[in-house]
Amino acid sequence: MTTLNELYQEIILDHYRQPRGRGELEPPKITQEGFNPSCGDEVILDLRARDGRIEDIRFRGRGCSISQASASMLTEAMQGKTLDEARALIQQVLALVKGEAEGDLDTLGDIAALAGVRHFPVRVKCATLAWHALDEALEQLG
Repeated sequence: MTTLNELYQEIILDHYRQPRGRGELEPPKITQEGFNPSCGDEVILDLRARDGRIEDIRFRGRGCSISQASASMLTEAMQGKTLDEARALIQQVLALVKGEAEGDLDTLGDIAALAGVRHFPVRVKCATLAWHALDEALEQLG
């Protein structure tokens, strides 16, 4: 029988091996880079928004399975979200990964797999790198 931890590990590995949203957008776009100097993880997000909604989002980068899987989950979750919905989801995920809130894991889909990272404090920066980069990109939109 598969445990919840094994399932979450499988989801993370699936997103790492078969990333969703990997690529680069053509202009016009907003580009935001996230870099973790302690381990070398890098995520570059390209974002296009129209009428207060994320029209398209892609990522590039390199790093550990958690940072790259998290970026894949982010791009999948953010397609079509309003900017306010995106900001709320960012805060929900950051709190979840840091162990500050449990949240309703059923509503998060694959992102719920990141909840286990809170047990490994050194990996929290890996899991939140793309989410912080998106938060910074949304600030550029106002």
